[in-house]
Amino acid sequence: MQSDGTPEVVKSEAEWREQLGPERYHVLREAGTERPGTGSLLGVREDGSYVCGACGAALFGADAKYDSHCGWPSFTHPSQRENVRLLEDRSHGMLRTEVRCKHCDSHLGHVFDDGPGPEGTRYCINSLSLDFRSKAAP
Repeated sequence: MQSDGTPEVVKSEAEWREQLGPERYHVLREAGTERPGTGSLLGVREDGSYVCGACGAALFGADAKYDSHCGWPSFTHPSQRENVRLLEDRSHGMLRTEVRCKHCDSHLGHVFDDGPGPEGTRYCINSLSLDFRSKAAP
């Protein structure tokens, strides 16, 4: 975010729609959620990093990923905390903490306080919100 609170990456909604396609647009720009257990990154186990599917900002490392059995990729913590923004989410009659990309203000998922590790957090993130970059790739 810039000092005035606007995202660093700014595009019109038409530009986002064209770039992302309908499914990714719904999740990233309209705070939608993919069906549990359907995400393409759920079973990825190789070394690498996960970046924002809209702007490419670094978000999570493979070393923080674990199987929480919740139906979405789960991470104990972001690798680049400065690229993540947390917001109160009162939608659907619940109180949750939404996770957004700080660079483009895209919806990623939610964070919960029931995870393993020293921080006790579970970042439950939509596969459609992420791109995976393999460490083995040139």
